Amino acid sequence: APRPARPGGRAAARAPPPPALYRHFRSKDDLLLAVADHLLGEGLEGFEPSDDWRQTLRGLFIRMHKVYLSHPRAAVLATVRITRRPAEMRVIELTLAALSDAGFPPEQAVRHLRALVDFLLARSCMDATHCTLDAHTRRGDESAWYGEYAAVPAATHPHIAAAAPCLASVDDDANFDFALDLMLDAIAARAPGKG
Repeated sequence: APRPARPGGRAAARAPPPPALYRHFRSKDDLLLAVADHLLGEGLEGFEPSDDWRQTLRGLFIRMHKVYLSHPRAAVLATVRITRRPAEMRVIELTLAALSDAGFPPEQAVRHLRALVDFLLARSCMDATHCTLDAHTRRGDESAWYGEYAAVPAATHPHIAAAAPCLASVDDDANFDFALDLMLDAIAARAPGKG
């Protein structure tokens, strides 16, 4: 629809007001980093480190994974960024402190930190992406374990056939915890202190 004419016959030429978000953020990327850090902050709410370095890491990383899955669309974007902000720094500090308690000097602590964080972010991004699929696609992928895989002939795939009844029983949340425990077992086995 044409704009109403101003007195004098010319159309009013107004620029749209700047989006309200840009009053608080310099750019879309700045906004994304703030969202990413907010997710980490949500995972930190009420978190207290344990006297046991392993329980600290286990509790922290399980919390972070749950937060990412509770905001999957944001997590898909957030898990690939480094926020450089307070919540991320707190997560890194807590993780390095726990690894230091396990006896690792800084150089080794950093290597284990990166392995743990990369696992958390990669797995959280994968799980969050799965959550964003449409319901039909998600059901199709999930049903493959008790559908196509259960029907694989033992003559050509004996190990899949033998494991088929178990493939559908693996719960994704429980599997995250299991994989995290495998990593923590490996870290404990390498720890200079008592694991």
